[in-house]
Amino acid sequence: MRITEAARRLGTSPRMLRYRETLGLLPATRDAVAAGGHRRFGEAELRAVALALALEKRYDIGPAELAFGLRVLAEPQVQAHVRELGERIGRLSAPPTRALDFEKEKALRLLRRR
Repeated sequence: MRITEAARRLGTSPRMLRYRETLGLLPATRDAVAAGGHRRFGEAELRAVALALALEKRYDIGPAELAFGLRVLAEPQVQAHVRELGERIGRLSAPPTRALDFEKEKALRLLRRR
């Protein structure tokens, strides 16, 4: 279906669907663009947008925030930087140290006492 019909079924505007596409919130499909250069919406695209809309409503976020959340999940370097920020501001705790590291530190402390 064309974008106008998809927007009507989803209760949004064609402009908002285009915006979501630029953010990467629509599934990439080889057959999504018809001969005239217009994106065709199928059931998979409609379900993806509906899920995105539900997540945005449930967590009170916008499409750009959701797109960034997906980027954090998909790109390990971005995820590491966001985790570092979360640890620095106290929203995330540092990853637990391994038991062997703990035992090593304990042994070093005992040796320093002597």
